[in-house]
Amino acid sequence: QVQLVESGGGLVQAGDSLRLSCLASGRSFSNRAMGWFRQPPGKARQFVAAIMYDGTATTYADSVKGRFTISRDNARNTVFLRMNNLKPEDTAVYHCAAGLSIAGLDRGEYDYWGQGTQVTVSS
Repeated sequence: QVQLVESGGGLVQAGDSLRLSCLASGRSFSNRAMGWFRQPPGKARQFVAAIMYDGTATTYADSVKGRFTISRDNARNTVFLRMNNLKPEDTAVYHCAAGLSIAGLDRGEYDYWGQGTQVTVSS
């Protein structure tokens, strides 16, 4: 069993940066791929980024490539999402998820899901 708790969201202006954190509890964190998804208001859930269990591979949605960076610290059971040059279209609830592979997460396949943290970017 893995429980996920996100933090770090907030209200920022376009061009600002934020770092989201996702703290995992449970013994399986270091064996799992981790990812971030987001759900903009009134829209479907979107894949954002994923990282392999050991941090050696990552994948990103085209819309965030070059601006967002996913990383993890297995010693602290935490995965991060550094978001630079934020845009109003990045406004969403950001959720952390755990899965079996980064390819699976990219397809929307996950085993565990966090409650989310709100990110609002004003223009």
